[in-house]
Amino acid sequence: MAQQRTARLSASPPLFDNRFLDFFSRIHPSVPAIIFVPVVGAGIWLGADGGYGALAVIGFVALGLLIWTLTEYWLHRLVFHWEPDHPIGSRLHFIIHGIHHDHPNDRLRLVMPPAVSVPLAALFLFIYTLIFGTPAAYPIFAGFIIGYLFYDYTHYHVHHHTPKTQLGKQLREQHMRHHFQDHRYGYGVSSPLWDVVFRTLPRKRRY
Repeated sequence: MAQQRTARLSASPPLFDNRFLDFFSRIHPSVPAIIFVPVVGAGIWLGADGGYGALAVIGFVALGLLIWTLTEYWLHRLVFHWEPDHPIGSRLHFIIHGIHHDHPNDRLRLVMPPAVSVPLAALFLFIYTLIFGTPAAYPIFAGFIIGYLFYDYTHYHVHHHTPKTQLGKQLREQHMRHHFQDHRYGYGVSSPLWDVVFRTLPRKRRY
């Protein structure tokens, strides 16, 4: 029984009947770093090249990182866990996040596919240029992407490794409680900050 449960949690079914489309729904965990680490470097360089000093660039990066933590929380809470009472909506929910809850240990479905992450990143960069102007938007965006990468790899880590640090252990416990105890709590994967603020920290069961 234990082996069957492990297999079910690890092996998710095809998301699409079309093999070509389904191929792009399975992503090796190295892909986000390959795509976005150069973006981070470019954002920081453009900020420095635009005349900002080191402290200003660091501040902008920190702001972007903070914005990511809030974005991560609300994306997970409002978008990933939006379950409309309609067959099309239910199917969309399953594609976006439901399959991960049904098969949470599938190694190839733990990081965000570039077909989703790249357009979203472009949208956020556009929004930042409108709000902050350039070149300030570039290091802010770099910090945002650092946060995203930390989220993706924290998510992978807590599902497939046993963290050694106190923070890692806390994040893993919270995320496992989100999966297997009550998915209405624990929306922050890389940080518990906004779960504390909005009172959605996973609660230990009382017996």
